[in-house]
Amino acid sequence: MNQLLIQSEPKSKSRIIASSGVFQIELLDHVGQDDYPTLIEISKHLKNQYGEKAVLTKTTIQKYFNKSGSLPFIARYRGEIIGFIIGVPLEELSQEPWALLDKNFGKGNTLYTYAFIIMAQFKNNGYAKMLKRVYLSWAKKRMIFRFVTGHVKLGVSSRFTGEIKIVNRVDNWRETGETFEYYRRDLQPNESSLQKNNPPLAEKV
Repeated sequence: MNQLLIQSEPKSKSRIIASSGVFQIELLDHVGQDDYPTLIEISKHLKNQYGEKAVLTKTTIQKYFNKSGSLPFIARYRGEIIGFIIGVPLEELSQEPWALLDKNFGKGNTLYTYAFIIMAQFKNNGYAKMLKRVYLSWAKKRMIFRFVTGHVKLGVSSRFTGEIKIVNRVDNWRETGETFEYYRRDLQPNESSLQKNNPPLAEKV
């Protein structure tokens, strides 16, 4: 009964984590149905780069944004949602063959970045970097996560800071015709092994 009640709530519940003028980042405790259309519309901008599966649906919003253990943030500009980032425990992706092959699957120590987007007109003012920085900081604060992983286009992870390793590369990721790399970020790296550029291939899966 309580689960059905939560699913039917129209209003989102969130906490402001960071703000700068007209821009703010909120940690979502629950996504209400009133915000479903906006999140789905924004996610459509991911389709060309990440494939059809990247477009949110009511089911995936409920499954990942409102799932215990997930780490969802939204970005607002003048009160309007302009982007989001969502991390889910790797084990929530047990239907994905690549997730099962990750050496950390089942250990409960990995947060997978399911989706990350800032609308194009807001990309050149630092909002995306601020959103990602908050996300990584909170992932580290949760203590249970040692790693953050995700899929990005070939070469993108070489621009990341921190200890980044490429786990594998996938041609024609989700029928996009593009090669993607599955990267792993260590949230608690040894300073001596810190890799900031040209991340090595960790293992083939």
